[in-house]
Amino acid sequence: MRFLAAALFALAVSACAQRAEPDLNPLAERYVRMSLEIGTHEEGYIDAYFGPPEWKTEAEANPRSIADLKTVADTLHADLETALTQANDELVQRRARTLAAYVSSARFRLDMMEGVRVPFADEAERLFALRPDNRPLEEYDAALARVEALVPGNGPLYQRVSAFSNRYIVPRDRAEAVMQAAIAECRRRTAEHIDLPEGERFEMEFVSNQPWGAYNWYQGNNHSLIQVNTDLPLKISSAIGYGCHEGYPGHHVQGINAEKLYRENGWVEYSIMPLFSPQGPLNEGGGNYGEELAFPGDERVQFEREVLFPLAGLDPATADAYYALSAATNELEGAGRTITAMYLDGEIDRARAIELLQRYEASAPANAAKSLEFADHYRSYIINYSSGLEVVRNYAIRVGDDDQNARWEAYESILTQPTLPSDLMQ
Repeated sequence: MRFLAAALFALAVSACAQRAEPDLNPLAERYVRMSLEIGTHEEGYIDAYFGPPEWKTEAEANPRSIADLKTVADTLHADLETALTQANDELVQRRARTLAAYVSSARFRLDMMEGVRVPFADEAERLFALRPDNRPLEEYDAALARVEALVPGNGPLYQRVSAFSNRYIVPRDRAEAVMQAAIAECRRRTAEHIDLPEGERFEMEFVSNQPWGAYNWYQGNNHSLIQVNTDLPLKISSAIGYGCHEGYPGHHVQGINAEKLYRENGWVEYSIMPLFSPQGPLNEGGGNYGEELAFPGDERVQFEREVLFPLAGLDPATADAYYALSAATNELEGAGRTITAMYLDGEIDRARAIELLQRYEASAPANAAKSLEFADHYRSYIINYSSGLEVVRNYAIRVGDDDQNARWEAYESILTQPTLPSDLMQ
């Protein structure tokens, strides 16, 4: 009897050890189909999709109601939690956990579509799986004083900063050449560290009447379109910013890797990019960090001074003062997030928000108003740029230390496996 019991126990242990991993692909398909249907209820919810075209056609032909989609999301989340408890493989667990976070985000967005509002930080955490650290504005006063000292004179700070910065705006007839040179250099530097597929394309066009400065539309098949808004002045430093953030190693490269996860691994959840999801901090923060990654130390200043300044018809001899002011204003990073949170939470009205943006971001009234237009439309999405940058930057530095190649590897690891912001903060 003891022998029989031992044998049965051994068989049970063996069966557990050989238990198949849960199949996440059907759950991922349900997520994609649900997301496509959510997109029929909110214009712009789906930022990119390159999965099976018939799924999109079916979703648009017969979308379920928001109430029904909430039930779908709740059921799917429960099924993913079950799969997570059944998974033994670390990668399967990571994929299930990431998918569950995507579904939670979509579920809350459905609530928001019906008018649900929560405090700014809570909203950001529920949509993007990252809680922003909104520092009090007083903590930026020392940095603000340094900016003030660099542009002495009479009149409001924004006027003095604007008058100074206007000397470094790229003339419209030179914008194409400057942007193309910046994009080419961003690509060259990225290709030294990340393999780019043959035939990948990144095209650019100028547009107007948009709430953003630049936008990348990932088209699928390793092809992107970047649109640059001519309503806003193109500062000389924005060329590298747009080229890296929207292109290399930012959104274009992110899109390429997402499509690779879909087509080569069969992970269909990467065929869709909802605008509001935990991908946001990694994509926007990664795009911002891509500027530092591609141009470490003084390399950006050197390239802009030697290549972009002449292309723009600007005097490189005056560049030092421009970069001193840029470095000082970068210390105010995060103040705009705090002001937006105060505005959206009803702590201050629109007029006060514009006043504070003029002070802490040195924004002209028209630009401050445009920032609030963005906040009205995208709300807590803005945390993805600054809070996301902090998470991605800190991760790359922690993992890569002072080794620039290791920092590139850390960044690429975010793009090539299921990743949540919390994975980078452990």
